[in-house]
Amino acid sequence: MSEASIEVAIPSTDSRSRIGRDRLVVSAIFAVHGAVTGTWTSRIPWVQEHVHAGLGVLGASMVAATVGSLVAMPRAGAVVRRFGHRTALRLLLALWTACLALPALMPDVPALAASLFFFGASAGLADVVMNAAGVRVERRAGKSIMSGLHGLWSVGVLAGSGLGVLCAHAQIGAPAELISVAVVLTVVALILPGLLTDEPVAAEAMAAQPKPARRRLPRLPFPSRALLGLAVVGFCAVFAEGACNNWSAVYLVTVAHTNQAIAAFAVTGFACTMAIGRLTGDAVVRRLGPVRTVRFGGIAATAGAVAVVVAGSPLIAVLGFVLTGLGIATTVPLVFGASGRATAHAESAIASIAVITYTAGLVADPTVGLLGSAVSLPFAFGVVAVLTSGLVFGAGALREKTAPV
Repeated sequence: MSEASIEVAIPSTDSRSRIGRDRLVVSAIFAVHGAVTGTWTSRIPWVQEHVHAGLGVLGASMVAATVGSLVAMPRAGAVVRRFGHRTALRLLLALWTACLALPALMPDVPALAASLFFFGASAGLADVVMNAAGVRVERRAGKSIMSGLHGLWSVGVLAGSGLGVLCAHAQIGAPAELISVAVVLTVVALILPGLLTDEPVAAEAMAAQPKPARRRLPRLPFPSRALLGLAVVGFCAVFAEGACNNWSAVYLVTVAHTNQAIAAFAVTGFACTMAIGRLTGDAVVRRLGPVRTVRFGGIAATAGAVAVVVAGSPLIAVLGFVLTGLGIATTVPLVFGASGRATAHAESAIASIAVITYTAGLVADPTVGLLGSAVSLPFAFGVVAVLTSGLVFGAGALREKTAPV
């Protein structure tokens, strides 16, 4: 179906009121999910010291979280079929917030890795279902909102990490902080999904779909060629995001020969431009459309990555990372929105895309590290530039699967 052939009904006044309320609720859900991530990441140094883990051992144990997400995300659709949209979102979001308390309570590295596996699994399940909820609200609203939702997730990350910094400065132990935040956010997680408009027709239609047979790979919700196009675009963006998040500070110190303070500013600048890009992304999408938004973003991200590669000064490198973040900011929200609108069963579509794109987050860190060790970090970011150029050429994959905005 082409974009021109899709019609969006004009909501009534009462319907607009419900849509506005649902949008606020889903926005809060995204912020809660991000707050858990930010709270955890800000206290990783405490956990590292607590379990006496070196950098290599800590990194290996943290891979368990990504593995847990990849294993769990394809099961999100089954949970929704079993409990319905709202109840599934309530259960999975509350599970994710409650799991925040686990890592700081673990006595050693093996226990930490095991807890992070379940931590990542709950994160992935909640991620899929809340993105599907966002797609449903976006579909009813008839305009793009996914970029803004992901922007509020970034705001939640910044809020959670800011709280962690304050608690660390006040010498409040990670267990006390993580348990307290987990209790508060779990209460919020149990309340918020119940405020969403119930969609019994959609739930019945979803329940009527045949369940995949056991011991067989789940059937992809749309043609593999379409899935591949969206997945490649998402993979390129997530790889670039992971590389910049995890290696920008190291790049500034080892390649640009700057101090730790400026290196930290590169990370902060990248995170802030990601948040700003997503919060303003919906307005850009409404003006340019999803294809041109991703394409222009890819051009900006590629220019930023090239600037990092050829940077002769710390300032140019920082600006390169900032431009890369701004360029890729809207890509993942648009990919999730496009995949969710491709089928009535949004959870399965988003899970299929998420498993493939989030694999980039698993491979980005070690890939950049290995290339940086074997060749150089500028060479590694040259590879990032090649991948971001894939957004320019692959943006057309969003055309057939995105409703008018």
